[in-house]
Amino acid sequence: MTSLPRAFYRRHPAQVAPELLNKLLLRDDGRVGRIVEVEAYAGSEDPAAHTFRGRTVRNASMFGDGGHLYVYFSYGMHWAANAVCGEIGQGFGVLLRALEPVDGLDLMRQARSKARRTQDLASGPGRLAQAMGIDRRFDGADLVTGAQGVCIVSDGVEPPLQPVVGPRVGITKAVDLPWRWHVPDNPHVSKRRPLRRTE
Repeated sequence: MTSLPRAFYRRHPAQVAPELLNKLLLRDDGRVGRIVEVEAYAGSEDPAAHTFRGRTVRNASMFGDGGHLYVYFSYGMHWAANAVCGEIGQGFGVLLRALEPVDGLDLMRQARSKARRTQDLASGPGRLAQAMGIDRRFDGADLVTGAQGVCIVSDGVEPPLQPVVGPRVGITKAVDLPWRWHVPDNPHVSKRRPLRRTE
């Protein structure tokens, strides 16, 4: 397995996001999940991004260097994790929406005790963070070095040649941007699915 270089993340999130599909999200306690669904958010050019209006205490990590983690509390209910993209100050990121569990399933099931099926462990951003034990403590963690206990790596599985693409969900602005991608026919994708495949 190889860590993704910093340069991989220092691009527009709409470029990074589909290339994160089939990469592995690793925790230092043995939990591993394959990324199967993502959404891109693009700072000041994207009214749906947390960073659209500028830097705050809450979103500061998303303005950092590419290849770090931005973790935020969503809807007062659950944590969500984003891979920071672009250059310092741009506020770009990719929301990790769903994982296919690969290893450490016992720990995931302990964290998600209400999940009845393996497909329910990490199928959605809140479930993903809970299954992987990611909360505010991991905000700003370096995904390249893994020094804070979480990283993204490649095991050689390529992104799908034709990922399914469609609009993002759970937002009220820029709703028509086709910035949500997932692995075709993967049962671990969250319930609301994009509508069409890429050309």
